[in-house]
Amino acid sequence: MELYVQYKDYNWMMSFTEQLLEKICFAANGCYESKVGDNVISFKAPYRRLPILDAIKEKTGYDLNGKSEEEIREICKALKMEIDDTMGKGKLIDEIFGEFCEGTYIQPTFITDYPVEMSPLTKMHRSKPGLTERFELMVNGKELANAYSELNDPIDQMERFKEQLRLSEKGDDEAMFIDQDFVRALEYGMPPTSGIGIGIDRLVMLMTGQTTIQEVLFFPQMKPEKAQTKDPVSKFTALGIPEDWVPVVQKAGILTVSQLKDVNPNKFHQDICGLNKKFKLELVNPTREEVAEWVSKI
Repeated sequence: MELYVQYKDYNWMMSFTEQLLEKICFAANGCYESKVGDNVISFKAPYRRLPILDAIKEKTGYDLNGKSEEEIREICKALKMEIDDTMGKGKLIDEIFGEFCEGTYIQPTFITDYPVEMSPLTKMHRSKPGLTERFELMVNGKELANAYSELNDPIDQMERFKEQLRLSEKGDDEAMFIDQDFVRALEYGMPPTSGIGIGIDRLVMLMTGQTTIQEVLFFPQMKPEKAQTKDPVSKFTALGIPEDWVPVVQKAGILTVSQLKDVNPNKFHQDICGLNKKFKLELVNPTREEVAEWVSKI
């Protein structure tokens, strides 16, 4: 679920979120607590608010404030983490937080003030240079919600996209592409807005005390059996797509070659390279130009 509200204040958004969850918990359980496995979680507001760099310092002993990308890279090595040269500053910080911090927050905790390198679509913090007005809510060791003040400055947004492009060229398959249409829309004007995304399945798990997501999904009832038409491999290879990449292309939702005419080549490249990395297929990623050529043949 995603919720967009009229922009007020960064702290107001956190207060809104904790009051929302408090009321949901009481409505579901008749109290402000929910037992999930061995953990008793209290959704009674207020929740702890902890800047992400403070969280990392608290759990690792390393202070990343003011550190350069190379300095953070050395800290990762000191922490014996597996990193590679494609990771930029934001990705390195995210890896440290994910490995040493995220799973430790059982009670609801707002992780706040993400560095700008981690948040390419987020408005700069109004009083903390280099940081953004973003928070993630951690509950039972996992992320439940992600929220931020929407960046509505087209000049700033374009600079963020260019930095993402630099990371992409460096080899980061998760980096964003330059969305010219989005920047053009911002040039016309977008009002101050904040948005929050809440994982509804995970929220239901927490409120009902379930430890596996299968227990809260209407499966298979919500997915009626339906035969899906797929083009043979030969139709994809005729476009120049290597045979090894055809299953990846279909995993990305392109089951017939005709569907390629509707895709954005840059985003499609990002999607299939992301699947290659996610499933550790160890295929050689195609270039953006090669993917664009596949699409152009439709």
